[in-house]
Amino acid sequence: MDTLQLQKEIERHFAAGPAAVGDATAMAAFENLRAALESGAVRSASPDAATATGWRVNAWVKQGILLGFRLGALEELPGGGLSFVDKHTYPVRQFAAGDGARVVPGGSSVRAGAYVARGVVCMPPMYINAGAWVDEGTMVDSHALVGSCAQIGKRVHLSAAAQIGGVLEPVNASPVVIEDDVLVGGNCGVYEGTIVRKGAVLAPGTILTKGTPVFDLVKGEVLRATEELPLMVPENAVVVPGSRAVSRGKGQEWGLSLYAPVIVKYRDDKTSLSTALEDLLR
Repeated sequence: MDTLQLQKEIERHFAAGPAAVGDATAMAAFENLRAALESGAVRSASPDAATATGWRVNAWVKQGILLGFRLGALEELPGGGLSFVDKHTYPVRQFAAGDGARVVPGGSSVRAGAYVARGVVCMPPMYINAGAWVDEGTMVDSHALVGSCAQIGKRVHLSAAAQIGGVLEPVNASPVVIEDDVLVGGNCGVYEGTIVRKGAVLAPGTILTKGTPVFDLVKGEVLRATEELPLMVPENAVVVPGSRAVSRGKGQEWGLSLYAPVIVKYRDDKTSLSTALEDLLR
């Protein structure tokens, strides 16, 4: 089944609502979508230079992922002596050596319907959810999360405990996008459709949401999301956690400050050298 025909089938069965449950053709369409997601033939969001963000949301793919939850029945899943119960449409992915990804022993899990490219390293325990895209040479470190439909580029390092938020509904909502060669430090959180451009560095503890302004000390600008556009971190920006003083009311009286991520520089050869060690671990 080609992609256009698959799209039509997914949209038809999604529109049917509860009536799709028990329909063998609906299940077949979902299983074809799940296989296409895992192979990288389709994705929930795609690069598109013609859009304002450089990315296009493929709403029908999200519809198909949601269809899988609707069609799924609860079943007991094998867990090496532990007890797991989930929808039978989303089992844990199984990998072979020929897939070229390293899934190191120790409690990691990749859900069916996620794309994991060759050269990806999964350090335990970490989790990649359905609809996510993790591209070549990326490392997903211990306790890191790649949420549903999140898009992770090539040669990204998601450091320990980094949280990349997911989104399924509404189906036209933009997922979090981490573009190529980004370093996401430990305990970072990137949520609500934020886009982190190529080569950026997020220092440990940086939190980015749609409501978080980013203060660019280099260019003298304040970056914010709008109703139409998500927060976008510029290419090669180095972002660190900062604070800004409350300038009125009790906050000023009490000397309080609010969290504020700050761009302190733009990445250069010296900054890049700090990540060279990663290549030895891949």
